[in-house]
Amino acid sequence: MQQEAYNEYVKQVTPTHNLAANMAKAFLVGGVICVIGQFILNICRNYGLDKDTSGSWCSMLLVLLSVLLTGFNIYPQIAKFGGAGALVPITGFANSVAAPAIEFKKEGQVFGIGCKIFTIAGPVILYGIFSSWVLGFIYWILKICGVM
Repeated sequence: MQQEAYNEYVKQVTPTHNLAANMAKAFLVGGVICVIGQFILNICRNYGLDKDTSGSWCSMLLVLLSVLLTGFNIYPQIAKFGGAGALVPITGFANSVAAPAIEFKKEGQVFGIGCKIFTIAGPVILYGIFSSWVLGFIYWILKICGVM
């Protein structure tokens, strides 16, 4: 009897997720971010910048916009609504660096910002570098063996 009551309580407090709705929201938010990026690229190209310079400006402006929105506590709301659509692009990475810096600012420059700034982004950087090294090593071995 007690187990059934507990199971009913767990069922009541466990949030339900609608996969289709979450995917649609992620697609919408990620698409809006990409449209903003494309708009920046088009503006840069209209001002006569080459493709690489336009891409650099686009990346810098998207990061700046993400950090500003994080500072004004708007980007976390966008990420809550859009899920992976807001967290996967470059703006999500900028948010993951800016958010801990803002949160731990009160602990000081060294022990707050300096120690905590990469708490979210650090593992992404570490495992990204490590997995690229492992895949590069596998590619190198396959190339030596004549498979590729």
